[in-house]
Amino acid sequence: MSSLRRTDLLVLSNLRNDGRKPNEIRRMKIQLSPLTNSTCTNGSAFVQMGLTTVLCAVVGPLVCARRSDEKSDKAILEVNLRIAPFAPSSGDRRTTNPTTDRRIIEHASLIKNSLEASLMLQLYPKTRIVVDITVLADDGGRLCAAINAATCALVDAGMPMKDLVCACSAGLVTGSGSSADGLEDATLVDLNQKEVSSYSNESSAVYLPCATMPQRGTVVLAQCESRLSSVDVFERVLNAAMEGCQMVMEGCQMVSQIMEASIRERTGKLIAAKMGNASVKENF
Repeated sequence: MSSLRRTDLLVLSNLRNDGRKPNEIRRMKIQLSPLTNSTCTNGSAFVQMGLTTVLCAVVGPLVCARRSDEKSDKAILEVNLRIAPFAPSSGDRRTTNPTTDRRIIEHASLIKNSLEASLMLQLYPKTRIVVDITVLADDGGRLCAAINAATCALVDAGMPMKDLVCACSAGLVTGSGSSADGLEDATLVDLNQKEVSSYSNESSAVYLPCATMPQRGTVVLAQCESRLSSVDVFERVLNAAMEGCQMVMEGCQMVSQIMEASIRERTGKLIAAKMGNASVKENF
């Protein structure tokens, strides 16, 4: 009797390459104020989505360096995105310049647009808010993880927001099961790097990062990064994107629940410290 490999068992069980169900997100961990000893930050957050790790720090509101940069009716939001040399899971250790790399510039712009939809910048006119994001490990979904980390860091800094901005990715695979998972006509949520790489070569595959405000039911980011081989694929891609948005909304709701739980835990600790009931831990 021949023994079955792990990949064969996953295919028979209709599971993905990491053992998740098609509509299951990766394990998520959020830590608020990891940079408590730093006096240069007003808020920070550490977010892990599977093997993707992002650290974010927020500084501001600050006075603009030049008067020409000020806006009389609202604050300016600056987003700086950096990728650590050891972050890519492919083993590529080349250092990317955040000022010249087009991919990083595009992601920073998308993060800025997503956060501006929720931040009440009109409360801080003639100032600027700086969001520094560092990707420490990239195993797929770094854009979504960066948006979630930036949201938590802004909440930790006490910035007024209309709603939490929660991000998650979705993809739809159609075909004869030639992909790495062997899934046919499956809608996947929160894709990892291996899934994104294997599906990017298929013309019928769709990859859709999406960011929403769950309580308002508003989509602030939806970008299809897949290439369409021909016009005939447009209808299938459109239907896939609509189904993917529904799955992303469910994934964002799960992400929102995890973020709210972390924020409530952090707020409870701050209230306990204010009442004098917090325990002090000393590290020697």
